Amino acid sequence: MHISKAAYLVSSPEVEKCPAPDRPEYAFIGRSNVGKSSLINMLCRNQKLAKTSGSPGKTQLINHFEITSVKQEGGRDYSNWYLVDLPGYGFAKVSQTQRRQWEKMIENYLRKRENLIMVFILIDSRHEPQRIDLDFVNQLGEWQVPFTLVFTKADKENQRTVAKNVKDFLNAMRETWQFLPAHVVSSAIKQTGRDKILGIISELNKEISG
Repeated sequence: MHISKAAYLVSSPEVEKCPAPDRPEYAFIGRSNVGKSSLINMLCRNQKLAKTSGSPGKTQLINHFEITSVKQEGGRDYSNWYLVDLPGYGFAKVSQTQRRQWEKMIENYLRKRENLIMVFILIDSRHEPQRIDLDFVNQLGEWQVPFTLVFTKADKENQRTVAKNVKDFLNAMRETWQFLPAHVVSSAIKQTGRDKILGIISELNKEISG
């Protein structure tokens, strides 16, 4: 897949105010400071598309980006879809009231957005399995929301540690999951995982269009 256009569209405080659900939509979410904005910018090859920040909790709204892609560069078989940057879950220096508002906003979006095709859950590959990530994964399972795991920042740690952390996370899921979702190991710096993530989106777009 080649992305020929990627542009910010709108930020919405609730699912009811999101753009019309007239095309496939793919959402990205993870703990605060997991490298979400960097990954989105890497996918679209535009370092200024999503705003990166060193302070957790920067993303506070449902951010929509309009994407136009083709199967290969120079092709004419266009697909139009939305990429959505969601607020992070977990740690952020905000009040309990603000955090609950975020959680409700995210839940409503994930459960009510009718054109949401896939959620990419970002997990920091430098760390051992974290309960907050496992709890979020299990919550999506209960809501029957399809998702793919993306293990980020693989360049920040040696390959053996990354591989062990990924394996341990999947093993932790096996305790309650019969079938595991697809997973991708990525690095925004080295651009690893980009083709696999875009390939997943491309295949799903193809299924939808028939």
